[in-house]
Amino acid sequence: MIYFLDTADTAAIARLADLYPIAGVTTNPTLIAREKRPFADIIKDIRAVIGDGAMLHVQVTGNDADTMVAEARKLADFVGAGFHPKVPVTAEGIKAIRRLSGLGFRVTATAIVTAQQALMAAVAGAAFTAPYVNRLDMIGGDGVRVVADIVHLFRIHALPTRLLTASFKNVQQVHDIAMAGAHSATLPPDILEALIRHPLTDSGIAGFAADWAAAYGEGRTTADLI
Repeated sequence: MIYFLDTADTAAIARLADLYPIAGVTTNPTLIAREKRPFADIIKDIRAVIGDGAMLHVQVTGNDADTMVAEARKLADFVGAGFHPKVPVTAEGIKAIRRLSGLGFRVTATAIVTAQQALMAAVAGAAFTAPYVNRLDMIGGDGVRVVADIVHLFRIHALPTRLLTASFKNVQQVHDIAMAGAHSATLPPDILEALIRHPLTDSGIAGFAADWAAAYGEGRTTADLI
């Protein structure tokens, strides 16, 4: 499993990338707009925080293939190594994915809500497909089932495309897509942090600390005793 942060909040990225094994950051136009700062500044700041080698997925905003390809080319020069253009799975988007993959770009196909959209994007040359889990669940669909279907399709057709699952509202959804065989997940900061939280863990650690302090003194570590 590969973890990404799904945010444009550079303070949150800096804090969490210091703690967790984060492979990179994904953004979309909504996350960028939410920051209310110049676009170029946001992207530069994210790159500075995660480093030159980490993956940075930035979504194009054009509606036709020519515009999308031109955006991706310019973004590649600006973002540098590790850049992945995110392209929506419209007809023009699929055309752009074909062209960009032919130029050597590792494209992330996004806004996926069906297995057939993911399959089409993969055949077009996408390196990643980003199916939305919670958005489907919210309208009575089954986002995890769609992810499982995509995993199965990619396996039986021997496609190298990876899943970059997105749109989560709880830890159970993340667990379910991991069990279904998804390769990676991009998570908002609160969901990423919730993955390792449990009250029994907290109470267990508190008990260890109390027993240790009673025996050896408050604030002393193993290093102090050897």
